Amino acid sequence: MVTRSVKQPRPECPPTVRAIVRAWHADRSISESSARQYLGWISRFRCYCAQLGLCELDELTYEGARRFRGWCARTRRSEEGHIGNVSSSLRALRRVYEVMGMRVPPWQPVERRAPPTSAVLRDYATHLARHRGNPEATVYKKLDHIGKLLDHLAASGKSWRQMRLPDIDAFLIQCAHGYSRATTADVASTVRSFARFLLASGRIGVDLADAVISPVQPKFERPRRAWPWEDVQRLLRAVDTSTARGLRDHALLLMMSTYGLGAGEAIRLQLHDIDWNVGTLRMTRPKTGVSYVLPLLPAVGKVLARYLRHGRPASTPTRHVFVQAKVPFGALTASSAVRHILVKHAKAAGIQAAYLGSHVLRHSNAARQIDVGTQARVLTELLGHRDSQSLSAYVRIATQSLRDVSLPVPR
Repeated sequence: MVTRSVKQPRPECPPTVRAIVRAWHADRSISESSARQYLGWISRFRCYCAQLGLCELDELTYEGARRFRGWCARTRRSEEGHIGNVSSSLRALRRVYEVMGMRVPPWQPVERRAPPTSAVLRDYATHLARHRGNPEATVYKKLDHIGKLLDHLAASGKSWRQMRLPDIDAFLIQCAHGYSRATTADVASTVRSFARFLLASGRIGVDLADAVISPVQPKFERPRRAWPWEDVQRLLRAVDTSTARGLRDHALLLMMSTYGLGAGEAIRLQLHDIDWNVGTLRMTRPKTGVSYVLPLLPAVGKVLARYLRHGRPASTPTRHVFVQAKVPFGALTASSAVRHILVKHAKAAGIQAAYLGSHVLRHSNAARQIDVGTQARVLTELLGHRDSQSLSAYVRIATQSLRDVSLPVPR
């Protein structure tokens, strides 16, 4: 039976300027100055579509924006410096169609990663995913490491079948010259994993894994950095909650500082993970995929509800709680985005700190918990550490507790 494709319904007429502005106003994400610029480009875009007989909705793609930019460059050379606003304007217009319930074409085709070309790498990828439980991003990272190892071997006329310890040592020395110590250690860990896979699958008969040497990473080389709890409170007070972006940032930073969440945990939270009736949050560890439940504290619930009602756009392409503050309102997908948010508000709060990483609130929470007497076993479970000795790094920054138990200096 032949399945006929259903033609995408078209609106009887494009949305008016008033409808566009109303949709943008509902999202609370486009300033008045930006809206004026966008409307100017949308007017030209509609003239372009009418002149060439194009369907406006079909042209709201990356390639459509590229063609429109080329047309603008040919017809309005005096404004070439402002053509960079074209993509933002068309994406804002796409948002209006989405609010209208129209299915817009993908902005850009989804790029799928090509599968490994060799059988051994395909089997290794399957082993990592099915038997080791590694997420897709980790699998491809390890495949990239092994790809570099195989290229290094190929330069000497060898393959993984002829791989010996001197070859691995030479490869890691080469990595050490180009990468940091932490990255080189990560590559060495992948090489050990690959060597164990080759042995377990019967592809090699010699166990090379245990002899792979990587840079030594002192576990507690330096204390993890945290802020005094007063600075955390200053940070939260400095967030301007009169804007949609500020409501999002305040809810995100409050959750991280209250529960000691890492950036990866916070940005993974989805709408269905919040149980308002029971008063719980279901969180997921980014590295292990293990889920756990936290109580939804009243103060956090109030701030979250305010953000969801007045800050988060009503229609988004994702179920994630924390989304970008600009069209197309996709999920925050990187810890670097959280770091930018934290740095911005720390600067506004006048906080002068040597460390402004995305995990600073997690470390600050841990030090605070130790200061108030939380048991090590409980704190280990809350932070998701497998090794309870990991808490010693936080103990070294819990200076208030150390003052209380310090001994007099012997004479």
